[in-house]
Amino acid sequence: MEIKLSQCFIAVDDHDRAIAFYRDVLGLEVRNDVGFEGMRWVTVGAPSQPEVNIVLEPPAADPNASPADKQAMAELMAKGQLRGVIFATDDCDETFERISSAGGEVLQEPMDQPYGVRDCAFRDPAGNLVRFTQPLGK
Repeated sequence: MEIKLSQCFIAVDDHDRAIAFYRDVLGLEVRNDVGFEGMRWVTVGAPSQPEVNIVLEPPAADPNASPADKQAMAELMAKGQLRGVIFATDDCDETFERISSAGGEVLQEPMDQPYGVRDCAFRDPAGNLVRFTQPLGK
């Protein structure tokens, strides 16, 4: 039996700003852009990984969420506390320069970590953590 990652979800409050970041700054491709009942889902992914999709979804996409839960999710997103994603890169420093020069909100400049990677971190336009790792020695 084989199990592989297919999709992951990131809550965003402005899909157009999210697309500008994930497509225009990170270089991911937009694979799908769907609206339904006043909500919008945009799927992006790396051209080198056609089988892995990142779904940019509204923070309150669950139709069963109570108004209080939807409010709590909006507040957590505003604080950058909902979700994050970690990308692998073959050049952490070059990735950092490209994203920071495009105006990305820097959380951590490139640094070597004791667990064997060099990494850096940003926030996307919705406040989500976006980290980039490169194995040390590569």
